[in-house]
Amino acid sequence: MDSTEVASAPEAAKAPPAGSRAGAPERSASSAAATVFPDLVYKEFLAALLVSILLLVWALAINAPLLPEANPGKTENPAKAPWYFVGLQELLVYFDPWIAGVGIPTLIIVGLMAIPYIDTSHNATGRYTLGERRLAIGHFLFGFALWWVLIVIGEFLRGPNWQIYWPWQSWLVPKSAEEKLWSFPWWLGLPLLAAYFGIGLWLPRRRWPWLYERLGKSRYASAILFTLLLYSVPIKIFLRLLLRVKYVLVTPWFNI
Repeated sequence: MDSTEVASAPEAAKAPPAGSRAGAPERSASSAAATVFPDLVYKEFLAALLVSILLLVWALAINAPLLPEANPGKTENPAKAPWYFVGLQELLVYFDPWIAGVGIPTLIIVGLMAIPYIDTSHNATGRYTLGERRLAIGHFLFGFALWWVLIVIGEFLRGPNWQIYWPWQSWLVPKSAEEKLWSFPWWLGLPLLAAYFGIGLWLPRRRWPWLYERLGKSRYASAILFTLLLYSVPIKIFLRLLLRVKYVLVTPWFNI
């Protein structure tokens, strides 16, 4: 073997791969990860500091909307709950009180508690990533954004008689509280609900068979049912706002 070939072997091993920048520092696989302290803690501290400054400036610049002393002989119109409960109050427009005030909050709490038991995957554990958890993160963000949309509608768009008033409309112009609403008959509403949940349980298993295999029968059914219940809320809202549908199913015992 020629001596020049032997001498060039170590140099060839040190040579940068094709397509890499000359003189660029080498990065190992572990360099892409960041530790909780100080990397993450510093960022969270700066975010909390900026939010605190924003809230302080907001509180100093804008007066609190204090109302006059309550008059037992006069009912406020509209009577609104605190902003963090306005979302529940807005749901009362689309659902019966037992669903909006009891059923939906209970399902939210139980669903959040069930997440660690349903989603036991260790994929992307310990790091922030969207690419590997698009499905789970997407559903969670949709539900989170939906709750804030309900709060914004109830807090800023609801006026007298709980009617929608756009920002350019005056509350001095009354709107009728009576709406021409209609409901599906039971012989149509019941098959529609059965089809919604039936197809909703069948379609993901057909489209993503790996999801059923990974979760198993019980955890798959729980995850899909919670997801279907989540998306049934905006569906019912759109039916009410666009088609004036009051109930999808009417029974002597309960209405949906």
